[in-house]
Amino acid sequence: MERVKQFLKASGDLKHRMAETLSREILEAAQTICDRLASGGKLLLMGNGGSAADSQHIAAELIGRFKKERAAIPAIALTVDSSSLTALGNDYGFETIFSRQIEALATAKDAVIGISTSGNSQNVIRALNLARNIGATTIGLTGHGGGNMKDCVDICIVVPSDDTARIQEAHITIGHIICEIIEQDLTHEKKI
Repeated sequence: MERVKQFLKASGDLKHRMAETLSREILEAAQTICDRLASGGKLLLMGNGGSAADSQHIAAELIGRFKKERAAIPAIALTVDSSSLTALGNDYGFETIFSRQIEALATAKDAVIGISTSGNSQNVIRALNLARNIGATTIGLTGHGGGNMKDCVDICIVVPSDDTARIQEAHITIGHIICEIIEQDLTHEKKI
């Protein structure tokens, strides 16, 4: 039982630290996404493994509903099309699975979130660099000091931890906060 309490305390302590150190970045990311959505853009998300699941989770919250009944919000997880992912990986290499989708789908009106606990996922970094060149706003969710991702995004939210499990827990908390702010702000202003 003490072990479980220690895990829960570590997760809670990290979130308390984030409240003091990351609130500004999280709010900036949410407001930037709101601005892009209000201007006719969409949100594109990507990551590998657990971060792929987080991308899908966040997109689903926006397309469906988070807490309010409202119009659908355009969000696409680039992790869900298994035919595209496997064809791109096979034909061009795994490092291209997101950048080719960004090339096809992203516009300068969009916001793009890349999620990587290490901040060093090459396929995510490659796609973020391309999205930035297109003119989309780029946002990174990472940990471990930010890795290489911190240098290729407009807004980088670096969870202050080296523990992958705790970073992933923090990422979905950040995702939920962003969804709630988007839902509150866009529906309050009747932009959707």
